[in-house]
Amino acid sequence: MIDLTPRKLHLLDSYEDGRDARHFSFRIDFPQAHDLATMPGQFFMLAVPGVGEAPFTYVSPPNLYGHFNALIRRMGNLTDALFALRPGDTLGYRGPFGKGWPLFFSPRRVLVVAGGCGLAPLAGLIDEASREHLSSRLSVVYGARRDEDQILARERLRWKLAIPFIETLDDAAAGQRRGTPLDHFDEVFATVQPDTLLCCGPESLMLGAARASVEHGIQPSRIWVSLERRMHCGVGLCGHCYIGASYACLDGPTYRYDRFLALTGATDSCAAPALQRC
Repeated sequence: MIDLTPRKLHLLDSYEDGRDARHFSFRIDFPQAHDLATMPGQFFMLAVPGVGEAPFTYVSPPNLYGHFNALIRRMGNLTDALFALRPGDTLGYRGPFGKGWPLFFSPRRVLVVAGGCGLAPLAGLIDEASREHLSSRLSVVYGARRDEDQILARERLRWKLAIPFIETLDDAAAGQRRGTPLDHFDEVFATVQPDTLLCCGPESLMLGAARASVEHGIQPSRIWVSLERRMHCGVGLCGHCYIGASYACLDGPTYRYDRFLALTGATDSCAAPALQRC
């Protein structure tokens, strides 16, 4: 039997982390075994009492004490209400849901490409690589429109010390890289020669990165993209998150690129509408 009753969640702290975005710390009451098995790239349903419920991704998964972090962008009534809360306030929590990123590195050379808030669902995977001393197998290209649109400032400072990390901006100042992550693919593939791509961000970026990676020799079966829909239930009941014959809340949000193309009948030129990325 599916239980849609939210569990109690406590807001511990939050701080500004990008334009109209905040980095939240939460604690689940009485964490369970499946909380500790949360994978980077999965999502959870967050309920603000009296306002509603919406899906968000983890920046870091729940630990033994039920503590986890999420990067959330202000987008409407629910997030307006969330941003007005104070530490100690109580919310509702359901999760984890969906399928996360594949956690493999050696002998693979993994390229992570993120755009805007799309860096948040990949943060746990980057941290996992660092903890397992596999950072030499991982490189990151992160793009945003402007400086103020970048997120995870504290995490990026840490990652840059351990991982090849390129940052690029559409509106770059002197001394900054200009353009999108795709503008730097030739350089990346010439230096690290990745054989696997993990990508999250705007739909056009993900499809462009997938196509460019195939052109650089990566097999479609070695490419994963995060293609979310507007998931209302998280358990495959409401029918709002179809991708072809697939429920994004159950079979996604991370899809292998060849599987996604087969589901949608796409030929690289069409894709599922993207959801909020943080």
